[in-house]
Amino acid sequence: MKKVAIQGIKGCFHDIAAHEYFNGEEIEIIPCETFNDVFATIKKDSSIIGAVAIENTIAGSLLQNHNLLKESGLKIAGEYKLRIKHNLVALPGQKISDIHEVHSHPIALMQCGDFLQRNKHIKAVESDDTASSAKRVAEEGKMGVAAICGEMAAEIYGLEILEKGIETNKHNFTRFLIVADSWLTDELSKGKSPNKASLVFSLPHEQGSLAMILSILSYYGLNLTKIQSLPIIGREWEYQFYVNLSFTQYVRYTQALSAITPLTKDLKVLGEYQEANQNL
Repeated sequence: MKKVAIQGIKGCFHDIAAHEYFNGEEIEIIPCETFNDVFATIKKDSSIIGAVAIENTIAGSLLQNHNLLKESGLKIAGEYKLRIKHNLVALPGQKISDIHEVHSHPIALMQCGDFLQRNKHIKAVESDDTASSAKRVAEEGKMGVAAICGEMAAEIYGLEILEKGIETNKHNFTRFLIVADSWLTDELSKGKSPNKASLVFSLPHEQGSLAMILSILSYYGLNLTKIQSLPIIGREWEYQFYVNLSFTQYVRYTQALSAITPLTKDLKVLGEYQEANQNL
């Protein structure tokens, strides 16, 4: 059985993503309070896999997770793009008009802004997590109090869905990375042909240095799907660049990698893996 560490508790979106990525396989979820705890858990036991959110189409990148991945030395084995569907859930036997308070993660509350605007009688209360909000509503047993969470959490904690799909934007996706120690990444990637890679590097503080890298990637026919810059602590106005590339020919990718290596500093390949489809 695969053991998968996630940030959050049973029924959270990390839990959903892990189960859907390993669809048909039996997995054991290891809940962690923070993303730091996820990476620390894998460091203690290299047989554990991590499922880590890296970006959301509305909220943007989870910047801390870029650095955590780089510093951990773990490799990316795959990715999963999960459609985030929010639901208003509460103890059974209530209507939306009975609800006066709703708890959820601040990003989930933000993503359901139109629903909350239409239902001004409901007070929004921020909490640590969507699934833990649902669990708390179930455990405290208070009528008139609801949570915003995924359908799995409602089912696990015995809550009734008062309204489905209350997120404002229906194109709300989170991309999760499946990360592991390099030996385990090789096992997880067996039989899969990579068509995407994640890199991190820094550049000399010189005019046109980034433009030159991008030109080389373009020349070799690589598609730049994401670029994220983060400041290098202690080195003013210098940045690390986290880059995602997709490709159709692995040999062209390796040629491009060889071409840019002398022009970069501290280049590291975070993973080579199969690009995920968006799951509607």
